[in-house]
Amino acid sequence: MVLVDTALQKREEQGNLLQVGLVGAGFISSGLVNQIEHYIPGMRVAAIANRTLSKASRCYNQAGIQHVSTVTDAESVDLNVELGKYSVCQDPEILCASTKIDIIVEVTGTINYAAQVVLTAIEYKKPILLFNPELDATLGPILKHYADQAGVIYSQSDGDQPGVIMNKYRFVKGLGLTPLVCGNIKGFLDVHKNPSDMAAYAKKVNNSVNMITSFTDGTKVNFEQANVANSTGMGVTRRGMSAHRSKEHIDHLTSFYDIDQLLESGGIVDYIIGPKPSPGVYVFGTTDDPMIKDYLKYLKMGEGPLYSFYTPYHLCNLEIPNSSARVAHFNDPVMVPVGAPVVEVVATAKRDLRTGETLDGIGGYTCYGECENTKIIQQENLLPIGLADNVVLKRDIKQGSALTFDDIEISDDRLMFQLYKQQQEFANANNLMVMSA
Repeated sequence: MVLVDTALQKREEQGNLLQVGLVGAGFISSGLVNQIEHYIPGMRVAAIANRTLSKASRCYNQAGIQHVSTVTDAESVDLNVELGKYSVCQDPEILCASTKIDIIVEVTGTINYAAQVVLTAIEYKKPILLFNPELDATLGPILKHYADQAGVIYSQSDGDQPGVIMNKYRFVKGLGLTPLVCGNIKGFLDVHKNPSDMAAYAKKVNNSVNMITSFTDGTKVNFEQANVANSTGMGVTRRGMSAHRSKEHIDHLTSFYDIDQLLESGGIVDYIIGPKPSPGVYVFGTTDDPMIKDYLKYLKMGEGPLYSFYTPYHLCNLEIPNSSARVAHFNDPVMVPVGAPVVEVVATAKRDLRTGETLDGIGGYTCYGECENTKIIQQENLLPIGLADNVVLKRDIKQGSALTFDDIEISDDRLMFQLYKQQQEFANANNLMVMSA
């Protein structure tokens, strides 16, 4: 953070502002525009692409910016940047093609649409920052592969739990410890919640009802932990993770884990429901260095063998500007898949499902998501929940059963299915081998 704020202040003084192209105009985008335009030196949101133009303009209006131009080509974006003006458009390619936009920040929470945005940014050699764990958990390894081929940075953002965990993971490694548990703290979970249950709360907090439902039914935490798994090489102990429950402080919960099992597996991703602080994330690490152990004991970190490190918050849009600067100014991705997928999020039936029903994807009425190790997913031909949107069932599915590709009709050629197939082929051909994190 110290390096970032110093660099941005220098850019402000030099008049060399970091020009952000924002794709998406929802709950997070509104806060991000306000944050950058009022509180972040050396950076501005130069343009917003959104399928509904009025929502893009509203993001600016809520931040007190009233004079916004609707544009239909990249040259108009370039001219507006030179004049210090702001642009909105429907087509994200316009932002990617602009010679004045320095970074694309994608915050739509979609899979198919967002995947195309990422590929377009890569085509135009634009660094891409995601606030979209759903996309990264489903297609991140193949998108990172294409970004690497093009020499483009592809990264998840700080502010969401995966990025905060990854910062803590890097911090713990920097202390000389070996991270063995990368965890998420969750306050509540009910896998059977649906949009009807969550509609009133979603309206109260001015957020998407499907997004709020995915928080409540556990799909979001599973996406987040799959991101961490694929960025560290860690796996899960069982489908859906262990999901321990406790009201104690996270520092006292190292006893939930067997150090020998953790060392043998190389570490796991997990989450705990109900502990303090909430919300937050944690990393449990270990060391066999007697001097480090002595210092940790002196510094009130306990006796080990697992030591607890945590961050008691994740600040969403408030932290995205730091990540934007890390990626665009310092070429420092916050988190990326390290190779082939290690963990993915499979679709599990919320209720008994019938032949001919159409699955409604993330945060819907039909499915919730659970982490599973990719080896098992391939063995059982399991269906990622990121692909379980607007597909028709070929057979009845019992509540609580994981869905497979054999259960659905795949009659379209949507990009997300093409990319997932490529991701499997690359992984099976060892072209996306997991490297040590």
